[in-house]
Amino acid sequence: MAVDVYLMFNGNCREAVEFYAEAFQTETPHIMTFGDAPSNPEHPVPEEAKDRVIHARLNIEGSNVMFSDTFPGNEVENGNNITLAFVSKNMDDVKSVFHKLSEGGTVEMELQETFFSKCYGKVTDKFGIGWQLSHEE
Repeated sequence: MAVDVYLMFNGNCREAVEFYAEAFQTETPHIMTFGDAPSNPEHPVPEEAKDRVIHARLNIEGSNVMFSDTFPGNEVENGNNITLAFVSKNMDDVKSVFHKLSEGGTVEMELQETFFSKCYGKVTDKFGIGWQLSHEE
């Protein structure tokens, strides 16, 4: 199990990831955009979102730092641009932690299969802390 930090940006994520990769002298980051996601006719990606980063990750001295742009219209402000990411190879752990964090909190995205995870969800706990939970094979 791991808890990682997840940084959110308003359209300048690529610039930030490349800056941090250079600053910390990490590997060249693999950057996925909203446009890279499989198309869904029920939820087409608007043109202005296609080049925004849906996910990137750097390993900085053994710690994973993950990054994403917001979807247009869901801008972040300082304070809500950082979430913690709980990543586990155990699906039951992901489900259990998600349900516990949901108690008294706000579910932003129910646990569901995505193109990048068999089980992924987002919740803000009762203390106002944002969490992203993901099963990683």
